[in-house]
Amino acid sequence: MASPSFSTAKARLPVALIAGPTASGKSALAVALAKSLGNGTVINADASQVYADLAILSARPSDTEMEGVPHRLFGHVDAADAHNAARWADEARDAIAAAHTVGEVPVLVGGTGLYIRTLLYGIAPVPEIDPAVRAAVRAMPVAEAHAALAVADPAAAARLNPADSTRVARALEVARSTGRTLTDWQQAREGGIAGDIALAPVILLPPRDWLRARCDTRLVEMFDGGAVEEAAALIARGLDPDLPAMRAIGVPQVAAFLRGEISRADALEAAQAATRQYAKRQYTWFRHQLPADWSRHDESLNIDSIDQLAIILRDKLLTG
Repeated sequence: MASPSFSTAKARLPVALIAGPTASGKSALAVALAKSLGNGTVINADASQVYADLAILSARPSDTEMEGVPHRLFGHVDAADAHNAARWADEARDAIAAAHTVGEVPVLVGGTGLYIRTLLYGIAPVPEIDPAVRAAVRAMPVAEAHAALAVADPAAAARLNPADSTRVARALEVARSTGRTLTDWQQAREGGIAGDIALAPVILLPPRDWLRARCDTRLVEMFDGGAVEEAAALIARGLDPDLPAMRAIGVPQVAAFLRGEISRADALEAAQAATRQYAKRQYTWFRHQLPADWSRHDESLNIDSIDQLAIILRDKLLTG
């Protein structure tokens, strides 16, 4: 079909968003939508797929799977860099603007909720945390930190899992270092683009049994298709084990296998379990944390349903 056209002078230019848990079919739908539009450009919104070193373990689309559709922000970051939501949001804004400038429709696709929320609704302008405060908080046992948070920020303490050491420490260090709660800072978010674009979103929430089976099958294919070797090459670089790429699902499990602590089969099983847990967290987040009026697709996807959903999304984009 002919490529749809629109004037870059319009105040609110179209952007598609395909979000959902890992293995839900987002990448295939993004390509189908871009091809249906005739001028779509796929822009990655997945925290692992930004890393050049994680082509297999992040399930980054291959050249064949991209089907000639332009893809942006995939595999452009070295594993030695600690990529984050703020940096990605800056890159995504530039990629969206560049697509609009040449008359293309950006198709955001990914499963990292923090990235998507930061791009659309901005980031809390929290000042740099005092290093002494951070060191003191991070040295506290999580139970002690949670008790302190209950005093400094009762709402956050009630909201957070008492065993979630990372989020509890973050909320406590912000309160102690800035004198304001993290919620206060989050209410002052800045830099979001939601008000400047015509967004056509869909959240994929397929049946859980189907999703779990997809996760397990994909991990088997990854391990058989070079994931162990990919992880081994990354581990051989001797990078800081706390870097995001080094914590990506599959890397710690393969590392344990290479150290002789577990078998290859055990590493695969552990990676499958970690992926299922991650998908469950994503599923819950996408079900509850995004606007209620966003379209949710709760059926499994196949070739026919992907094409049908792509047409529905295309029509939403073209009609506003």
